[in-house]
Amino acid sequence: MPFYSEKVMEHFQNPRNVGEIKDADGIGEVGNPVCGDMMTFYIKVKENKLEDVKFKTFGCGAAIAVSSMVSELAKGKTIDEAIKITNASVAQELGGLPPNKMHCSNLGADALHKAIENYRKKSGEKK
Repeated sequence: MPFYSEKVMEHFQNPRNVGEIKDADGIGEVGNPVCGDMMTFYIKVKENKLEDVKFKTFGCGAAIAVSSMVSELAKGKTIDEAIKITNASVAQELGGLPPNKMHCSNLGADALHKAIENYRKKSGEKK
């Protein structure tokens, strides 16, 4: 069994912001068919800030912990701040992830970015 940091375990056992936003302003989905991890992020934007962030993740403990951490990091940030969250910064924030989990499980920032792109497209906002 891979070694997970205390923070990863905590976010896996008590994930934050799980669920979906019915009238989301942006939705982003990423998946890795090889390992089966699927992540969907929902964002609600108010005055250029991520007022709410929710996710639904089907995957291993690391994938769930990553999604939880991304949602916490993104909530309350401006769109420009949230788009700067990277998979590497999420892994670092979690105290690291096992090397074999970096590729498949650490897709949370990608899903968040897709939700922001979806919002921008819908709202006609220029990058």
